[in-house]
Amino acid sequence: MGTSERRTVRDLRRGNRAMLLRALYFGGPASRNELSSATGLSAATVSTMTGDLLSENVIVEAGQVDSDGGRPRALLKVNPAYGYAVGVDVGETQVSVELFDLDMTKRARAHYAVRSARHDPELVARHILAGVDTVIAEGDVPADRVLGVGVGVPGIVEPGPDALVRAKTFGWQAVPLGALLRAGTSLPLFVDNGAKTMGQAELWFGSGKGTRDAIIVLMGSGVGGTIVTDGRIYRGSGKAAGEVGHMKLVAGGRACRCGARGCLEAYLGAEAILERAGVEADSADEETALARLIDEGSPVIAESVELLGVSLSSLVHLFNPERIVIGGWAGLMLGGRLLAEIRAATAANTQAQPFEPSTVVLGRLGADAVALGAATLVIEPFFTDAAPHRAVSTIA
Repeated sequence: MGTSERRTVRDLRRGNRAMLLRALYFGGPASRNELSSATGLSAATVSTMTGDLLSENVIVEAGQVDSDGGRPRALLKVNPAYGYAVGVDVGETQVSVELFDLDMTKRARAHYAVRSARHDPELVARHILAGVDTVIAEGDVPADRVLGVGVGVPGIVEPGPDALVRAKTFGWQAVPLGALLRAGTSLPLFVDNGAKTMGQAELWFGSGKGTRDAIIVLMGSGVGGTIVTDGRIYRGSGKAAGEVGHMKLVAGGRACRCGARGCLEAYLGAEAILERAGVEADSADEETALARLIDEGSPVIAESVELLGVSLSSLVHLFNPERIVIGGWAGLMLGGRLLAEIRAATAANTQAQPFEPSTVVLGRLGADAVALGAATLVIEPFFTDAAPHRAVSTIA
């Protein structure tokens, strides 16, 4: 019984510590009194735990605030230099590797062009590992303060030590990306679907912040998505929920890169939009070509807006979200110029009661959203274990 009680006390302490760190991380600088109110913890518990965190340099003082009739109260915040996270975006045309401090301020970036339609897994892994070494060196941060590496990739990622990735658009069938990376680094590793990492970034820091139920759509060369329910990313029984790009729009329709027909991605990914318009463009030239189509007022763009509205309407009817966030470079380009039209197309296909057009918004985090979200995979364990952890790599 003594062992059980010790574990219970330890778990309670870890939970309280995590609650305090989350309150400081997401709520900004706060006094001890404010932390007590925000967390429901007693003043004595807050005082003891913040004292421990200060002594460990996990949190630092951030100025003072006047109190009513008493001494000024010290404000506390998470120490941005306590640790660093590497976020990786494995995209269609490049591998981007970025280093962030705990404020999620970018400290360094490296990127490597990938022009092949079939991304060689070993080459991608070499780019990631080279980028990790580069950003740590260029960021001029202590290597022992790097908490880990998060990687966002297209496709379905199976949990486990090898982080098997199934990405048909890359020609990847059960590629053990985790094992490939672990052979070249001892840092903790976290691998997840890139649309979901973008979704988590928008949920933590961007247009999804403060929502409990949201849909976040990534539109780039292809289309992906994230479903947020009750404040958490919904993954489904096989960890594959959110593959909105492969909802069927047309029975037996256009061939999709996944091998099926009629998928949303076969009509609304940038690659598909250009194909439908009869425009031939290398993957590196897709952004320029899509911008030109929008500028010209191509009828394919108008049709794409209508199809996007129909697709978002289906998501509204299925999930009744508080907010729909459109991100990804193609989504931001299309929505940046035609958001009113996208909202109107969604509204025209949706029952009035569960939908307000203003709930369709653009992502706020831009081109770095996938890498930033990948870095949050590293930050998440920080709340429950604020001591540097190097020995065991973790694949999520």
